Amino acid sequence: MRILIRTFFRGLRLVLAPVMLASEKLSTPQAIQRSPEAQARVDEACRNLALYQFRSCPFCIKVRKEIARLGLEIELRDAQHDPDHRRELAESGGRVKVPCLKIAHDDGPTEWLYESDDINAWLHRRFATAEAQAA
Repeated sequence: MRILIRTFFRGLRLVLAPVMLASEKLSTPQAIQRSPEAQARVDEACRNLALYQFRSCPFCIKVRKEIARLGLEIELRDAQHDPDHRRELAESGGRVKVPCLKIAHDDGPTEWLYESDDINAWLHRRFATAEAQAA
């Protein structure tokens, strides 16, 4: 019975993944506009960030849409198909759960932020203020 359930959900993922990815492409918002100087500051701040994600995970899609809306250049790391990224997420982050935002602070420590709502709230707090300053 267990193998039947596992096979069913794998098949369901195979069918739904392309639909979800197409939906993401069609519904991703336009990036906010910033002055070139403000965008350069934002891009510099994004160098310390990396998003560990699975391509067709709905929660990862939610975070990628917020990244696009805020006009951020954050490195995307595939923890599903890249064993090195998966290992780093497990060893340094503590668990293989996505989405996970790796935040390397300038003063040394690294923070691992899980949960799509928490990640989106952090991105909004950190980068939406740059939007207001640029306007």
